[in-house]
Amino acid sequence: MNAGKKTLALAAALVAVSASMFALDAPAQTAAFPTKPVRWVVGYPAGGGTDFLARTVGAQVSQQVGQPVLVDNKPGAGAIIASENVARAPGDGYTVFSADNGVLVYNPALYKKLPYDAEKDFALIGMMGRSPLILTAAPNAGIADAKALLAALKASPGKYSIATPGTGSPHHLALELFQREAGVSMLHVPYKGGAPALQDLMGGQVALMMLDLPSGVSAVKAGKVVPLLAMSAERVPQLPNIPTAKELGFANVEAYTWQGFVAPAATPKEVQAKLGAELQKAMADGGVRQKLYDAGWEARPADAAEMARYTDAERRKWHALIKARDIKLD
Repeated sequence: MNAGKKTLALAAALVAVSASMFALDAPAQTAAFPTKPVRWVVGYPAGGGTDFLARTVGAQVSQQVGQPVLVDNKPGAGAIIASENVARAPGDGYTVFSADNGVLVYNPALYKKLPYDAEKDFALIGMMGRSPLILTAAPNAGIADAKALLAALKASPGKYSIATPGTGSPHHLALELFQREAGVSMLHVPYKGGAPALQDLMGGQVALMMLDLPSGVSAVKAGKVVPLLAMSAERVPQLPNIPTAKELGFANVEAYTWQGFVAPAATPKEVQAKLGAELQKAMADGGVRQKLYDAGWEARPADAAEMARYTDAERRKWHALIKARDIKLD
């Protein structure tokens, strides 16, 4: 073998050894993940239901992995700001995101153009929790139960004002679904967030509100609002005396606000699996589940495959409604 061929053979051997060492090192790196703090992005303000869920589950994950999980609140534009931030973040597993049905399901049908792609920019890790939407009344509205509500709406179409946290929110779309299926109409009053809407409901400035329980559990317990009707398949455990829309004959009325856990799409599969395993472990913790229940959440852990199936089904259902009701945000 001449000198040139020896040099080529040596170079090839070095490349093979280097590749082998890298292949052996990759699983070791994954097994050690995480080796530094993890940033958990939340697209809503601190103190809200989404923030509470992230901090509760994140604290448990932190204990499990031995690294800080730091919640980073980036509110605004229906979580679009946070969505873009995560979509553009490095895919190394150190940025994760509470992606709700607004981010993954509604926004792509409501906006002609978004700074993120809900189907391509995120790796689905798993589901965390959900809360059915509750139709509630102000104490001074004179509506004591679901039957009285339906009678009032039938007698006076378009008279009763109903608040939601904003146009295009899960609450608004639940309202649109209910109006269509029940054959009633209300005066929609969209607010910039759930907190000011709830304040006006308690003060009697609006008669009704489509409320998610995590945002209003304290007000409900204190008797400051009157829960009337649950948009869920079964009765809400925290409100066992409140009937569901299905019980009243509206079989297709089912609506939740729900939270999934995602990472940037480029996150390695091994790291995605690690994140998923830690999420499932945290969601199985009895203390975590009790805290979520007390705050109005229903723990609904699911792996990435089940989350993908659920999200696809939600897209088919709600995109059809958005188109039929001609709801647009741009």
